[in-house]
Amino acid sequence: MKKLFSGAPARLAVTGALALSLSGGFAVATAPTADAALTSSQGVKAVSIAKTKKGTPYRWGASGPRAFDCSGFTSWTFKRMGKRLPRTADAQYRSSIKISRGQARPGDLVFYGGGRKYHVGIYAGNGRMWHAPRTGDVVKLAKVRGGASYGRVR
Repeated sequence: MKKLFSGAPARLAVTGALALSLSGGFAVATAPTADAALTSSQGVKAVSIAKTKKGTPYRWGASGPRAFDCSGFTSWTFKRMGKRLPRTADAQYRSSIKISRGQARPGDLVFYGGGRKYHVGIYAGNGRMWHAPRTGDVVKLAKVRGGASYGRVR
């Protein structure tokens, strides 16, 4: 087999999609990096938008603006910024770029659940998140509990 390229591997970054690395004559697809997603200023904007819904009642299946469930709240918030999120917490997790707790910054998503994610909120920084917690409660700022997973919106 003839080698098509010589020298160091070339990397072609594609924001919001797969990146291609040309190495040894072959193109290899890699997942986008966390840096190719939500910028820190967009994250701060997401937190500012989320904060405007403080005190809005939780209602299962609601997607705002007068009531929310958890994923309806995150979807509504990011839609205001021109970003579409899937409707459920689990689908939002699957569509996000996975990051560690140490990489989390305002505007990232916080998830709960083992194999299947059942709850999502918006990281506000300093170990806190905005979320619509449960029936009988309201959108509020709360401490991130242990066992959370984190994702960055693409």
